[in-house]
Amino acid sequence: MRDFGFDSRVAQKETIRLTLRTLVILPTYNEKDSLEETVSQLLTAQPNVSVLIVDDASPDGTGAIANSLSENDARISVLHRSQKAGLGPAYLAGFEIGLGEGYELLVEMDADGSHQAQDLAILLNAAQSADLVIGSRWIAGGSVENWPKRRQLISRVGNTYARLLLGSKIKDLTAGFRVYRAELLSRVIHEDLAAHGYAFQVELAWRCERSGASVVEVPITFIEREHGTSKMSSAIVREALWLITTWGFRRLFTRG
Repeated sequence: MRDFGFDSRVAQKETIRLTLRTLVILPTYNEKDSLEETVSQLLTAQPNVSVLIVDDASPDGTGAIANSLSENDARISVLHRSQKAGLGPAYLAGFEIGLGEGYELLVEMDADGSHQAQDLAILLNAAQSADLVIGSRWIAGGSVENWPKRRQLISRVGNTYARLLLGSKIKDLTAGFRVYRAELLSRVIHEDLAAHGYAFQVELAWRCERSGASVVEVPITFIEREHGTSKMSSAIVREALWLITTWGFRRLFTRG
């Protein structure tokens, strides 16, 4: 894993002068209280990006808010999906649109305010010379706010478990704030991706790493959401544990 050498304190304050067409994908499900503010802060911090909101038929009216934002700003578009199908399929649908429209950088970002718009500059800066940039909570300079110690421990232990079983050098495999080069995504998303929940982040990062892509982690501050409820469930945790264990043992026994 390379250490990207730049002063993140400076990068946080900059609006990156984009030379590559960039699409930020925001999956949503019941984010009516945070979506508008998230998009406003994002486009204020980086006015040259485009935004794609992927809404999984939110029953709370998130989709209508997304439509209103899109009608008032040409930089914003909306993909309505018929049902809640998981984080992975939502991102894959967004990736397909972004690749089809010729975007060169595709960004994963939460719509609940946990990913800070000002931190996007750090990721975009690093993406000028990397295939995948991960906004990491668990490297030097990264941090988490408003998480209890127990939840931080679970995240750290889970990432360590995944890293050891998969033979990965990525410190924050479950991170959801990322920038991908289109050339990389076009190679890896056509493989048979198994995960639907948060294990999707682990699987995709690991496949990128195994493909020989240049992967960089940069420090971010993750802030627990103020509105709405987490989509994490016991079923999602079980899926992640089962898949990571399966991939890990398959790797160990096949020397893969």
